Amino acid sequence: MSSMFDHETAAVSPPRPGPAGLLERASGIVRAVAQPDLTALALRVALAVPFYKSGILKWDGFLQLSSSASFLFASEFKLHIAGAQIGYPFPDVMAFAAGIGEIVLPILLVIGLFTRFAALGLLVMTAIIQLTVPSGWAIHLTWAAMALAIMALGPGRIAADRFVPGLK
Repeated sequence: MSSMFDHETAAVSPPRPGPAGLLERASGIVRAVAQPDLTALALRVALAVPFYKSGILKWDGFLQLSSSASFLFASEFKLHIAGAQIGYPFPDVMAFAAGIGEIVLPILLVIGLFTRFAALGLLVMTAIIQLTVPSGWAIHLTWAAMALAIMALGPGRIAADRFVPGLK
């Protein structure tokens, strides 16, 4: 049965000759560079950055929503559903919730605390953003893929979740 630790046993046996051996050695180098725990950390940070940067712009101070954020949710942002453009219900509440989510969820991701839930929250936000800005599908797909990978694979060992029972 193979596992992600096969490279440890491959080092014990002599390398195979020819192209197969060369491919094995190259694969071992790739696995050594892409350590699972560092990869998980990189995914968490990469997903956190754009949301956090957007969240910072929504605030004028501690829990003081900026007038521009309120304006965008009340006047500019529309949900594109079934060919119609629908205004956000309760735009100030939605702007406040988005602002909180875009600050808190990325911080949780970077720390690696409640990681899978934070990634789920950002996946839901990504879906709402996609409904608001359908032309941004390429970046939204990237965010969704990162969130799904984090949800599926977990935070890795470089995360606070490893110290909380049941969250690995």
